[in-house]
Amino acid sequence: MLAALLGMVACQSTPPSSETTADPDAPGAGITIRPANSDWIEEQFTTEIVNIGLEALGYSIDSIQQADYAALNLAVADGDLDYTTGFYNVGFDDFFENAGGEEKLEKLGQIVPDGGLQGLMVDKQTADEYQIDSVEQLRDPEIAALFDSDGDGKANLAGCQTGWSCNTIIEHQIEAYDLADTVEQDQGAYAALLADVLARQDQGDPVLFYAYSPHWLLTELTPDEDIVWLSVPFTALPEDFEGLTEADTTVEGKNLGFPVAQQTLLANQTFVDENPAARRWFELVKIPAADLNAESQRIQAGEDSPEDIRRHAEAWVEENRDRFDGWLEEARSAG
Repeated sequence: MLAALLGMVACQSTPPSSETTADPDAPGAGITIRPANSDWIEEQFTTEIVNIGLEALGYSIDSIQQADYAALNLAVADGDLDYTTGFYNVGFDDFFENAGGEEKLEKLGQIVPDGGLQGLMVDKQTADEYQIDSVEQLRDPEIAALFDSDGDGKANLAGCQTGWSCNTIIEHQIEAYDLADTVEQDQGAYAALLADVLARQDQGDPVLFYAYSPHWLLTELTPDEDIVWLSVPFTALPEDFEGLTEADTTVEGKNLGFPVAQQTLLANQTFVDENPAARRWFELVKIPAADLNAESQRIQAGEDSPEDIRRHAEAWVEENRDRFDGWLEEARSAG
């Protein structure tokens, strides 16, 4: 039943062992960990970095499984998986609570301490020429027409595909900011929408689009050099985000209008209670957003096989060896 839920094709997992070892360098010896992430391939990079550390702590690692976010929360809560790097504070609370909440799950650390930004952006050339820094300026038909790519007089906002929360937020904000007469969201496959954005940017045409970090796009186009974030006049979010305030959508004094999503490791509560070394390791791992942007670009360029991503993760560990070894020492002490 779980295999059907997760869409797994890998061989069956080995249940974790409760055996422990007296070796202080390998507190995880005899224990197999079952990791997972979503089908967003960039998450596999973070999972592999976490796995490399767990291996150094003596744990055996099962094949990385992939599933949608709701299924991941349920599988980790039920003990069919031990952890996932595919959890985001702010936005995933319903998944967390529906899977059993704090009785079954524990959120640990913040894998990307400086990531999680999302919002609307425009090219810097147009922003500078017309002094555009806020979404509400798109109410002006003349400003909106700058970003009209299909000739209907409305700004074409390259947004998100149906089913993504950003799609819902953008549609909600078009109404909330009184932009329905001047702005329309182009919806579809995000990669295809970005291809059009890059093509227009290369031609020197104005572009208006949704962006998030970490993502390869913010390596192709550099914020504050090629593109700029737009602020919003006030925080306006759909009912699913009830309770969030301006503090949840503001970064460095600019209200971007979208909640900052913190990528967090989610683990089975019983597993981390029984494995303090793994718990501490999960709390310690930190990967800068710039490194994830660079990894996203490598994946976009075609280095996207599981073997490629594992190799990238191993290279990242070597480049950050002193910090990585410090985390290991602290995790071993906890174990």
